[in-house]
Amino acid sequence: MFVLTAKLSKSRLIAAGAILIAAVLLIVLLAAGGSPAADAAPAGGTNDERVAFLATYGWSVNAEPAETQKVRIPDTADNEVFARYNELQKSQGFDLTLYAGKEVMRYVYEILNYPEASAPVYASVLVCDGHIIGGDVTNSAPDGVIHGFCIPQTEPLPTQTVTEVTEAVTECAEEPASEEQ
Repeated sequence: MFVLTAKLSKSRLIAAGAILIAAVLLIVLLAAGGSPAADAAPAGGTNDERVAFLATYGWSVNAEPAETQKVRIPDTADNEVFARYNELQKSQGFDLTLYAGKEVMRYVYEILNYPEASAPVYASVLVCDGHIIGGDVTNSAPDGVIHGFCIPQTEPLPTQTVTEVTEAVTECAEEPASEEQ
């Protein structure tokens, strides 16, 4: 039989106990607290909250979702399609990698005031644990695009600005190159 003894001072025993208690508290807080990003995410647990969220971007939508479904966020960022979609999410302050592998709800609303729409346009809102975690606006026209929640710029650049830029480029092209001797 082998016996090992250790002599600990009171101060070392108290320090070890404090470290153990801090580690347990940290584990409990991380397990119970959930994702800090979810806590900061906009509320989206009710239909009214989702419609109000879209209204903050200027969208007028049909108040009843055209589609409601569960979707699973991919487990890996190696998925090229997911990576591109998540870049769109990051550009508007969301990050779906925080929800990798989770099932979330997707609510699709028809947008009624999309500028110059030739086909139906839809807003998809992703919700996890009652919070909006992402989404997009999809123009279903053949040449339509997917973009973030912001209304796209519909006004062309002012003619003066375009003319000034064109003149500046022309001037640069007409200047003779300086020759070094």
